[in-house]
Amino acid sequence: MDIGDLRQEYTRLGLRRQDLADNPFTQFELWFTQAREGGVQDPNAMSLATVDEQARPALRTVLLKFWNQEGFVFYTNFGSAKARHMANNPEVALLFLWLSLERQVIIRGRAEKVSTTESVKYFLSRPRGSQLGAWVSQQSSVVSSRSILEAKLEEMKQKFANRDVSLPSFWGGYRVVPRCIEFWQGRPNRLHDRFMYTREQEEWKLERLAP
Repeated sequence: MDIGDLRQEYTRLGLRRQDLADNPFTQFELWFTQAREGGVQDPNAMSLATVDEQARPALRTVLLKFWNQEGFVFYTNFGSAKARHMANNPEVALLFLWLSLERQVIIRGRAEKVSTTESVKYFLSRPRGSQLGAWVSQQSSVVSSRSILEAKLEEMKQKFANRDVSLPSFWGGYRVVPRCIEFWQGRPNRLHDRFMYTREQEEWKLERLAP
């Protein structure tokens, strides 16, 4: 199928150096708030890129659950493919794609586990069904049928019937500590505005990139 003529002209907004905060986390908060208030579905959905032991890339979507000046946090099963990849090579990339705003944010950095205290705090805030689901799935492993998962869920419901669901030892958070953060704004004629923040010790350098 030839879809070479399938294209969308980006005409909503521009981006200038004077529009940007000196700190990328401040800028991310502004853009995230605008995405949330602008009706973007799941604005915290982000693509996570890792590489396996043979340096083959892998990509999947996860949900951002927290960020501050230290980095961007998501949660997963420690036995998952992404967790195995990060254990072998913690260098990762994140992508937020907010198409309705003609914007992207691209983050590159190192993934590190958050503390157990942080993981417990978030786990206890999850809906009970999500807590039970964390116990059910051996993420990324082969499963022969959905009925096995459903049977395991019933087992977990019985196990925790009269008490709070505890944090599994094989589940928790990762923080991506950014080395660079790019803000991308679509513009006409594919002359997009791109600005890259790069960490230099305790400071951030900001440069415009060619589209």
